[in-house]
Amino acid sequence: MHSISKRLSIGKNLIPDIKDLEEIVRMLYPIPRSILGEGFRESLRLLQDQLSVPFVWHYVDSGTRVLDWIIPQEWVIKDAYILDPKGKKIADFSKNNLHVVNYSCAVDKSISLSELKQHLHTLPHMPNDIPYVASYYNRTWGFCISQNDSDNLTEGEYKVFINSDHVDGSLVYGEVVLPGETKKEILITSYLCHPKMANHELGGPIALCYLYQMLKASGPHKYTYRFLICPENIGSAAFLQNSGEDVGHVIEAGFILNCLAYGNEWVLKKSRDGNSFSDLLAQNTLTSSDLPQKVVDFFPDGSDERQFCSPGYNWPVSLVMRKMYGTFPEYHTSADNLDFINYKTLAESINMHFKIMMAAELNFVPLGRVQKGSPMLSRSPINLYPKVMNFAAHPKSESTRVILSILNMSDGKSNLLEIAERYNFSLIQHADIIEKLCESKYISEIKT
Repeated sequence: MHSISKRLSIGKNLIPDIKDLEEIVRMLYPIPRSILGEGFRESLRLLQDQLSVPFVWHYVDSGTRVLDWIIPQEWVIKDAYILDPKGKKIADFSKNNLHVVNYSCAVDKSISLSELKQHLHTLPHMPNDIPYVASYYNRTWGFCISQNDSDNLTEGEYKVFINSDHVDGSLVYGEVVLPGETKKEILITSYLCHPKMANHELGGPIALCYLYQMLKASGPHKYTYRFLICPENIGSAAFLQNSGEDVGHVIEAGFILNCLAYGNEWVLKKSRDGNSFSDLLAQNTLTSSDLPQKVVDFFPDGSDERQFCSPGYNWPVSLVMRKMYGTFPEYHTSADNLDFINYKTLAESINMHFKIMMAAELNFVPLGRVQKGSPMLSRSPINLYPKVMNFAAHPKSESTRVILSILNMSDGKSNLLEIAERYNFSLIQHADIIEKLCESKYISEIKT
């Protein structure tokens, strides 16, 4: 098996370059996605084929009860637009699929401006942009336009046309498992159901696919890794209905990937327990970055965490984001476009999540060879401690402090992550030190 340092090197070599990320984003961006339908299937198929991830597809029929939810019908949309009194086409679905309220019913009629405005959605505070609006479970219809376009509408008769249908079909989610040396699992999940959201929607599933490649190439690993891409909320409910009992017995940590391609900070949204293995892994590994770190306690609004962290499951699932959803104005609008997404930021996010997984692989409960007193490190053949002392000119280094901290706490009661948190150092940044301590037999792993 590769050492953690070697695995980090393998992963680093597999971090995608900006050109590769831009290419896959541009392929996915225009697809009219929703929670069910061909848009989701086309997007998942494209990820699978382009990034070589062998997803197993699961199908759950419309009308099926999953937890407290009912799988809706598929939404099939072919065209939609508004014709103004002069016959000019506005809110054209073929030009921007955000122009139609997702899951809109079919409509083909002429109406007044006052009636039309009852079915229009705008962003008064962002007058040039189009909002993303959906109504998955309540049948209605509507259009989304910019506030500026809305202000320019004149009195008269408008033709509204939506060529759509709701048909019995299947919810689809994709899943692939990388087996580890143990059955203990780490869940990596994202969703793929929003139309034309570059940062919010596409960064997560793309990062998930690259993480699959990195973990596969750097294994075998201690943990089993389960990768899941599903429609948000209803998809995770379906997964839990089908697999929740089995996975719940073995899950050690989990991460939802979204909002990874914009922002100059790291934001950790903790799991429901607030002190789970996921929370500790993320919080400790993020300290290896020079960017500011922000920690947000769990709250039940958001994405799939409201299912995974619900009563009856309460899984240790966290989110590590670059800018938290709902905290930037472009969120759920047409402004989250190809000019908004930052590919360098996305590559950094992929690397950080890989480092979090490697911190999990590195973690164990150490037992020191010397259990009475402090070991004589100057005798070590691999330079664990300075041979010559000159503290006035050369104070003890960070690595020396970490070595002494680990050895002092290697009594079989604490794992390395807990030691790192107590003594304020990044576990993954000191992987080489831990490997040297193991190699020199100053510590050994207690099997749990």
